[in-house]
Formats: sequence, structure tokens, C-alpha cells
Amino acid sequence: LALVEGGSALLNAAETLVTIPDLFNYWLSGQITCEFTNATTTQCYDPRKRDWAWPVLDAMGIPHRLFRPVIQPGHVLGRLLPEVAAPAGAGEVPVIAPACHDTGSAVAAIPAEKPHFAWISSGTWSIMGAEADQPGISPLTLAYNFTNEGGVFGTWRLSKNIMGLWLVQECRRTWAQQGEALSYAELTRLAAGAQPFLAVIDADDSAFLHPGDMPARIQAFCRESGQAVPHSKGEIVRVALEGLALKYRWVLERLEEVSGTRLEPIHIIGGGTQNELLNQLAADATGREVVAGPVEATAIGNVLMQAIGLGHLDSLAQARQAVRQAFAPQVYFPRPNPAWDTAYQALLHLLQRSNDSH
Repeated sequence: LALVEGGSALLNAAETLVTIPDLFNYWLSGQITCEFTNATTTQCYDPRKRDWAWPVLDAMGIPHRLFRPVIQPGHVLGRLLPEVAAPAGAGEVPVIAPACHDTGSAVAAIPAEKPHFAWISSGTWSIMGAEADQPGISPLTLAYNFTNEGGVFGTWRLSKNIMGLWLVQECRRTWAQQGEALSYAELTRLAAGAQPFLAVIDADDSAFLHPGDMPARIQAFCRESGQAVPHSKGEIVRVALEGLALKYRWVLERLEEVSGTRLEPIHIIGGGTQNELLNQLAADATGREVVAGPVEATAIGNVLMQAIGLGHLDSLAQARQAVRQAFAPQVYFPRPNPAWDTAYQALLHLLQRSNDSH
């Protein structure tokens, strides 16, 4: 759209649009394609029609010729180009398009046994969602700011971003700059021993979005919202982790509202699964069983879709069974505590106050 509005010569010179994963696939195989999971993130794709949103593109003056037919994850593109294979000594290796969106591959590697589950891709930021047969497009999903992104085997990832362990990472970075370099394991240990439910934060508040002195920002949020102020490192990290767990509960309730389905268990994948305290707090806050792992879900899902493309695996269910056999998950069971309900009501109050101010 920017090229159209600017009258850029590049737009007229361009033969086609390729996303970054499609560009790598082109460099490897010589085939120009557009893979489904990544195509759905361009805002140029119509989820209902499963095709490019031609009326939208027409309205913006974007030429149709730029958009190639969409291929599905597991599509065999061809063989590795000789000029790529020769220096690597790789031979005629087949090139398969996986779920090119990283979360698309990660969700493919979820070791799910039941059809209706929630998932959290946990890392610097968290993404929480559900796997659906059809996209969730309604005034309600718009109001809750959910997104629909393509998955494997024609599924959809109805999901929402949550701040994630960015809060803890920025706390750690700030304290390291002040001369106290603590490991994540040490910070988690301090948080586990700190007073629970000292204060409640909205982990997605804009105050926490940018790099900077995160401990001071968390303290300021608590002070300005009339709550007790955490002072020790353990207290600050504990408040951050409890805030994330409470936001997981909020998003889970919204997912169940729009899907009309109870979602259980919650599968947590990605690097954040190594934070066992957060996994347990997530189970406690939501009242749902949490299944954590695998850590390298994106890489595993990529390999699984290649195996499916080559005919080594027949289905998503079979792929997920392979994950269960190869990577033993860690299961966390909820520990009933009415204090979570009180804290959740405090979060709802904070969210309502934020909405009223806007």
C-alpha cells in the first residue's frame, strides 16, 4: 500500500510478492511459491474464501499479478538447487515447505491427545490460542483483538498475543546493569519463595512494552493502582509471573466464549516451558491441567511437516503421537486456592478501569 501511495517504480518492476520464508524456499529450490500459514499473516488473505482478498487488494490498488497461488504446508517444492547442494555436499535433497510461520510449525508439534485444547507459545512474549477447523471471525473476536492465522492440515490458529517473559528478561537486564547479574533459575527461585498475591498487574499494560527499568515500572504500576509495592527481586518477579498467569486465564475465558468449547488441557510449548514456576502458576490460575513441552517446538514441527510431505507420516495425529513418544512432557496439575479468584477479580477491575480511561 505504501508503494502504491508513493507511486513507487518498484511496484511496477516487481514480478511477484514473496514473504521471507518463501524467499528462502526460492533460494533453495528455485520455486517461487506462497505458503499458507505465512500468507494468512499478510492481511491480504481472505480466511473465509481461503484465497487472496481480491476486493481488498483492488480497493488499495495493489496489482493481482503479485500474488501467487497458495500452497499448503508439507508441499514438496523440488530438489535442492545444484549451486546450493554442491558446496554443502548435500546431493539432491528434497525441499519441502513446512508451516513456514514459526508458530504454525510449533503448534503442529503440540503433543495433543484431545481435540479441544488451548495452547501457549511461551517465550519473550506469549501467544495463546486454540486450534480450530474454521476461522473465528465475528464482532466478538474483533472486540477481543484475536487473530486468525493458518495452521497445518487446513486448521486455524485463533490466538492472541500476551506480553510474556519479556517482563522478567527486562528485570534481569536492569539488575545486571546495576551490577547484580542473576540467572533466570535464581530469579525463579527467589520468586517461588516470595509472598504470593502481593499485588496484581495487567501484564499487557503499555507501561511494560518498551525496554527500560522494568522493576521500577512494575513498582510504579502497583503504587499508582493503590496496591502494595513489591520491593525485593523475588517479589517483583513473582508479581510479574502471577500477572502473566492471570492474563492466561483471561484469554482462556475469551477463547472459550468465542469458540463455545471448554479447552483442556493447556499445552505450553517453547523456551518458556523451562520456567516451571510459571507453568505451575498457569495451572493454578486457570484451574486447568498444563502440559509443558517440547521446548524446541518450532524446529520439531518443521521436521514433522517435512516427514509428512515425504510420506513418512500420514496425519497430524500420527505426527503428534511421534512427539509424545520422543519428548516426555511435564504435567502440572492445578492446586485449588481461592486467592486466585480474588486476584483475578482485581485484574478484571484493572482492565475495566483501563477501558474506561480510553
